[in-house]
Amino acid sequence: MTDKNERPDSRAAMDGEIGILARRRIEAGIIAPIYKEMREQIGEEKAQSILDSAIRKAAIKAGKDFAAKTPGGTSLRTFEELQDLWTQDDALVIDVTKATDEEFHYTVKRCRYAESYHEMGLGHIGHLLSCNRDGVFCTGYDPRITLERTQTIMEGASHCDFKYRFHKSPQGNAE
Repeated sequence: MTDKNERPDSRAAMDGEIGILARRRIEAGIIAPIYKEMREQIGEEKAQSILDSAIRKAAIKAGKDFAAKTPGGTSLRTFEELQDLWTQDDALVIDVTKATDEEFHYTVKRCRYAESYHEMGLGHIGHLLSCNRDGVFCTGYDPRITLERTQTIMEGASHCDFKYRFHKSPQGNAE
């Protein structure tokens, strides 16, 4: 496997984007008091439902925005290049087990997103703030890409298992 650090021109460097971990910490700082107020006024279940819906919609839009900036169109390979943004600042320690035009699989061994949310007292909604974005972001980026994941560190597992697949035709609706 090619180490992501061997790429001469990573998308992160080319686009001048800040890392996703830094973004998520900033967002969580803004979301936390809003979420607390929603929870007090409408209850935990409804507050989580609203948060989940809003963040999924934002992730789909973000995927579409990244797709629009992808020269030559999207593919699983161009999607793979975006991972530099998620791993930037040692946010994730990953082991890529498969990277082809049709499949991109990796295991997350350390997740600083999970660590950050737990440190901020938001571990109970960390899956909403971060993990739930993954499958819908890829659909927004290219509806031919799907994610299969059975576990996450955020929800207490020892590792996260990501299996992205590229299909010949769209598999979902990117709203």
